[in-house]
Amino acid sequence: MKPLFLTLAFSFFVLLSTAQENVGQTTVTEWQYGKNGALSITYDDGSYNQFKYALPIMERLELPATFFIITGGIPGSKYHGKFIGRPVETIIAETATIPTNEQNFLERCSAAGYLGYKGTITFHTKAAGLYDSHRTALAFKMMDSLYAKVRHGDFEPGYQPCDEYLQEKGSTWDDFRRDAAKGYEFASHSITHAGMPGLDSINIAYELTKSKEEMLNQMGAKYTFSCEVPYGYENDRVMQIAYKIYPALRNRMPEPWLKEIDRPSKKTPGAPDKDYIQWQRECNTRSPLPLMKSWVDTAAARKDTWLVLVIHGVEGLGYQALPASEFDEYFQYIKSKEKGDLWIATFGDVTKYMREREAAAVKSQYLKHQVKIKLTHSLDKVMYDAPLTLKTYVPSKWSEASIWEGKKGHRIEILHDAKGNYIMYEAKPNDGEITISGT
Repeated sequence: MKPLFLTLAFSFFVLLSTAQENVGQTTVTEWQYGKNGALSITYDDGSYNQFKYALPIMERLELPATFFIITGGIPGSKYHGKFIGRPVETIIAETATIPTNEQNFLERCSAAGYLGYKGTITFHTKAAGLYDSHRTALAFKMMDSLYAKVRHGDFEPGYQPCDEYLQEKGSTWDDFRRDAAKGYEFASHSITHAGMPGLDSINIAYELTKSKEEMLNQMGAKYTFSCEVPYGYENDRVMQIAYKIYPALRNRMPEPWLKEIDRPSKKTPGAPDKDYIQWQRECNTRSPLPLMKSWVDTAAARKDTWLVLVIHGVEGLGYQALPASEFDEYFQYIKSKEKGDLWIATFGDVTKYMREREAAAVKSQYLKHQVKIKLTHSLDKVMYDAPLTLKTYVPSKWSEASIWEGKKGHRIEILHDAKGNYIMYEAKPNDGEITISGT
């Protein structure tokens, strides 16, 4: 028995020594509150039924969400769709003798919705998609067909925007401001929901910069952080322009520490090779409820996955609309994961957390009965002000702990894992020294 006693005593000594060595060690948890994964519910287009049917469900369950809205169609908006370029009459006349080609396609496609006739925007949208997928010959043919119909007088005079634009009818800026005050994020989805791979640079910039300016004027600077370029395009030319206007794009984020799986992809998060995975999935009629629930389970079971749900149609209005009853059941399932494994937050909040964590520096010092922590990051301090969750190991002999930030202090629960006793708490970077004391 003596050798066994000595072995047990030595093991206890090693564990105690290891615990003491960890005192003061502080890390920023992968997700806020130390959760396993993150989930963001996002809506595209701002269709009226999203607010009439889905929003009340989320309010009842206290679920946050992000709404990417088309700004040009909301009553009271200053900026509306238009073509910036040569007179359209000149462009129309040229199409009679000069076929569409690589040199003139972007100008013609940019002007397509503003030729003074109804029904032309559909040609713009389809041609933009063809051009983005490198089917340029078909895109050029689409433009030639459109302008031939215009010259032949096949369209009714006037202006008709796309369906997504029209589906916002009924919503107001006052509605959006009221919902934003409840914690919902509102973000840009351009002025008119244009197919941006089919626009030239000046018209892309107009759609994005003036939509951002509208959000600033109507909602405030907080709501100019996120954007989704319509149709989910990841076109390199469009992205390079958009990156200079918005801090965060749902379409694509260029961070080296982030792996992205976009909506059309059939891939699932595999073996981790980067710090984070953004996994976009679309909730629509092609996604059965059990499948949608399995996405949530996957995010909750991993440590690195941010599930971004994309929703368009609700209760008969919008692309592949799901009934409100299905959203109710699905959102209840999501809510059931919040207390345990999932951090549910807006698209902007999760983006800020990841970027702050990746840019964070933590310094800690253990002095007798205190641990002093300093948390900083190198990002814009006004834009990136979200609290991070810190995990700090404390002495094993402490039975109580308090945390102080300046003159504000409160008691905090001591937890335990294989490495020793620790506390978990929220702290804002660049906000002064944190002092942890215990007895």
